[in-house]
Amino acid sequence: MTDPVRKLPSELDQLPDRDTEETAEWAASLDAVAKAAGSHRAEYLMRRTLQHAEAAGLALPKLLETDYVNTIPTASEPAFDGDLEMESRITAWNRWNAAAMVTRGSRFGVGGHIATFASAAWLYETGFNHFFRGKEGDGSGDQLYIQGHASPGIYARAFLDGRLSEQQLDNFRQEAGGNGLPSYPHPRRLPWLWEFPTVSMGLGPLSAVYQARFNRYLQNRNIKDTSNSHVWAFLGDGEMDEPEATAALTLAAREGLDNLTFVINCNLQRLDGPVRANFRVVQELEGAFRGAGWNVVKSLWGSAWDELFQLDTTGALVRRLRAVPDAQFQTYATRDVAYIREHFFGAEPALKQLAAVLTDAKIAECFHTSRGGHEARKVYAAYKAAVEFKGAPTVILAQTVKGYTLGPGFESRNANHQMKKLTGKEFRAMRDLLELPIPDARLDESLVPYGHPGADSPEVRYLQERRAALGGPAPARRMHASAPLPQPAEKSFAALKKGSKQPMATTMAFVRLVKDLMRDKETGKRWVPIVPDEARTFGMEALFPSAGIYSPLGQTYDPVDRDQLMYYKEAKDGQVLNEGITEAGAMADFIAAASAYSTHGEPMIPFYIFYSMFGWQRTGDQMWQLADQLGKGFIVGATAGRTTLTGEGLQHADGHSHLIASTNPASLNYDPAFAYEVAVIVQDGLKRMYGENPEDVFYYLTVYNEPMPQPTMPEGVEEGIVKGLYRFKEAAPATSPDAARAQLIASGTAIHWALEAQELLAAEWNVFADVWSATSWGELRRDALEADEALLRGEQRIPYVTQALADAQGPVVAVSDWMRQVPDQISQWVEQDYTSLGTDGFGLSDTREAARRHFGVDAQSVVVATLAQLSKRGTVPASAVKEARERYGL
Repeated sequence: MTDPVRKLPSELDQLPDRDTEETAEWAASLDAVAKAAGSHRAEYLMRRTLQHAEAAGLALPKLLETDYVNTIPTASEPAFDGDLEMESRITAWNRWNAAAMVTRGSRFGVGGHIATFASAAWLYETGFNHFFRGKEGDGSGDQLYIQGHASPGIYARAFLDGRLSEQQLDNFRQEAGGNGLPSYPHPRRLPWLWEFPTVSMGLGPLSAVYQARFNRYLQNRNIKDTSNSHVWAFLGDGEMDEPEATAALTLAAREGLDNLTFVINCNLQRLDGPVRANFRVVQELEGAFRGAGWNVVKSLWGSAWDELFQLDTTGALVRRLRAVPDAQFQTYATRDVAYIREHFFGAEPALKQLAAVLTDAKIAECFHTSRGGHEARKVYAAYKAAVEFKGAPTVILAQTVKGYTLGPGFESRNANHQMKKLTGKEFRAMRDLLELPIPDARLDESLVPYGHPGADSPEVRYLQERRAALGGPAPARRMHASAPLPQPAEKSFAALKKGSKQPMATTMAFVRLVKDLMRDKETGKRWVPIVPDEARTFGMEALFPSAGIYSPLGQTYDPVDRDQLMYYKEAKDGQVLNEGITEAGAMADFIAAASAYSTHGEPMIPFYIFYSMFGWQRTGDQMWQLADQLGKGFIVGATAGRTTLTGEGLQHADGHSHLIASTNPASLNYDPAFAYEVAVIVQDGLKRMYGENPEDVFYYLTVYNEPMPQPTMPEGVEEGIVKGLYRFKEAAPATSPDAARAQLIASGTAIHWALEAQELLAAEWNVFADVWSATSWGELRRDALEADEALLRGEQRIPYVTQALADAQGPVVAVSDWMRQVPDQISQWVEQDYTSLGTDGFGLSDTREAARRHFGVDAQSVVVATLAQLSKRGTVPASAVKEARERYGL
């Protein structure tokens, strides 16, 4: 005996029913329909009723899933604004050349992807011909996030319109010799074409949301009119598995980003097999996006399905489509009609009756190839609906066949992502299907040819005319679109250079500097402060009332701290981007702001401040995206180091970010010890990134939360600060000519341990050590590597670190609040005996003093390490080392 079905409590149970009799009549009516016409009819009526209520503006919960059919019926499609026959020929040439390019490249084993563009060709071509605004018209044009694996198709189109040569196509994925094409959209490798890197997967959709949001930020702050810019993100259904891909959906809906459209190519396949083998990814995505507040447009079925839907008077076909899992539907796309009749239409009598009037050719067309994403009219209707929808972003779920037009050996096959070439026979079949005028004689060659109708052909003229009407070529990136920014006055930096007797953390020094720079009349408005819900931790709350927190709605409430000086102020023209608890979102903000100089011709100066551990470790992939996108700005790891953040412990104690950062060639990494060093580094960064000869780099600074006295800047140290090393404090005069000498090099907060060690060595061990500030281990290494490369070319150049230490006497002991590998970056170019101390291992919760003793980096440990190096030389007796260990309790 089974348990009776238990009715779950509902919020309706808590609402008073003012007319129970009327409610009972509605329920009885529904029961009657179900009894007389079946449950399917009752379900249909309920869905139509809810849809009608939603259209009427009644406050009812939205349906999260609609039927597995096109959102826009064929009868409601708008007139197609173009020459469909001409566009079909253009698309055919692009399909051919994309496949030829990858196939020709396979001779060299460089790989490439054919099937993705084959499925998505019309999704791109319809946009290029009718929707995507270029950068030669008014405003900034549209921003296009191209699916990485579709890049061969974009190159093929650039070849057709004369922007790429046949030689460049043959250099696909072969860049070392010059004039090559990168594998995916990489702006750093092809900066005149690509704007946005979209591989690694998942970062494209996240960045697209924040790009659309940043467009509105610029608009609301009256910096740039972006009202005509639309962000298009082309994504794969498998890519939506990445958590970053859906991380910002609610933000986009919450802020009403109707300047954003996601186009998800639902070919139902990942890299190795079905996206949702036992489920339906289209319906899943629809529910996720509708639940997040997006407008959803489904373009699933091609026009061949129209006859089937018209014959479906009972709804059996729609029900069956909603029930079949994706993997089974992929199987239908590869099997014969007899199999489809048995396994699909054989599911219920109504479907058998429907199939009886269908020809084998019609069934084969529907199930093998006819998809909404393969028909320009249906894609055009979906795009037009997206750009005309107001109040929310739109996602277009376009169903396609992966490998479409490449032949039965490719289409809908699990392995087609790894298939890198077509055979001669497959190219002939493709040529015939696409009706291209390529003679058999050319296909008899061992190397499949590229095809081109001619620079003055009707196809090329049409393509170029369409692009001219839309504002020029796309995709395209503007290079050096803006004049240099004026440099802030020296007085903005003067306060930090003067120092402070009152203890101040370098985190606070940086924040104070930026507050002053934001007041600059020329460039103050261009600063973009970004923080992931830690502003008060970093002492930035003073920016709330003065600069305002950006919100497109302004402030619709009375803040709880309104009577306080530093109250929480949101404003439509607010300058601070306070992102909440999302480092990935904050980093996406930074990337959009960091490349605004190119995207919009408006150089912005973003600074993103975060808990040190949760920068490079948590969002390091985005740091590479930033480098690829040629972004500029300051990323700031606050509460840096493994021992300065008291009590937090393992996951918060960062001793390795500088090591990770050193792997990124575009990142200039600094670990300043003093406030004046912060000032000099920021001043240098503004010149290098925004000055007369701007460089495509960004700055990474680590700052500390440990309040310390801040000295006045010594004279003549600016060059050393920028290059990475200078002597901060010489040793006191030696008491005798044969007194032992040593060199202590420290970065960041470790400078204070080195200074204490300097005093202990002189007072207790008669050892006289100079203290050096290493502002950047990474820049010292970069310079030394360049010197090594010059040597290979026959040029003699001495690394800066070698020159700086040339006359320094005694061994070198390097110490930092980072792993030993960080200072060890320079060891091979230091001619003196060299050793390092660092915070290797996991962090732990304790006081600063206890943590430093634990890792062996405190002043006493520096003393013992120095004595040990001197004892190896015989400069001090070995007994001194043992005595020091015992004296200091090490």
